[in-house]
Amino acid sequence: MNVKLIRLFGWFGIVTPVLGFLMIFVAISTAPWFSWQANALSDLGVEGLTAAVFNGGLIMTGSVMAIFSLSVYEYGKEDMLGKTGFVLLLLASILLMGIGVFPETVEPTHWQFSVAFFVTLPVTIMVNGVYLRRRGNKALGILGILAGVVVIAIWLLPWDGVAIPEAVSAAAAGVWSTVIGRWLGRYVEEHQIDDLT
Repeated sequence: MNVKLIRLFGWFGIVTPVLGFLMIFVAISTAPWFSWQANALSDLGVEGLTAAVFNGGLIMTGSVMAIFSLSVYEYGKEDMLGKTGFVLLLLASILLMGIGVFPETVEPTHWQFSVAFFVTLPVTIMVNGVYLRRRGNKALGILGILAGVVVIAIWLLPWDGVAIPEAVSAAAAGVWSTVIGRWLGRYVEEHQIDDLT
């Protein structure tokens, strides 16, 4: 277990949601037609400058998330559940990049990547939460489980468009990523590795 890598890559957990939401809101600022109630966020990725910002933002965010996953891997690589959490997080990263690479104009590929991402996302968060809980960190474990539940629950409500559940899902994941990233980047010390609380 390389503590320096855990701490270095951990900070990318904070960068991920900041970058993602920044690019989304920049894209929205160039799209006066966009409605939170009627549209999907992916509607921003269809044409023009808006599409370039939105799709490019997803690709960059997914790439940063993949770097963050290396911290998760380094921390949990000696445990099967920890490695599973890494694989799921890396998969979610790739799926997010895929949404940007294959916008709505490329169907059904875009839809497949989108559905796969929003299905994988809560599972990823909850598996990592269960792993941290098993490692003795009750607070982070509960956070992961609750964030995953929020991501699932928001999709069970009726919506005219899907921009709101997409944003809430991303926000819940972003809170989790920020807290875990900060913890890995700042609080994981070499002498604490085997006894984190």
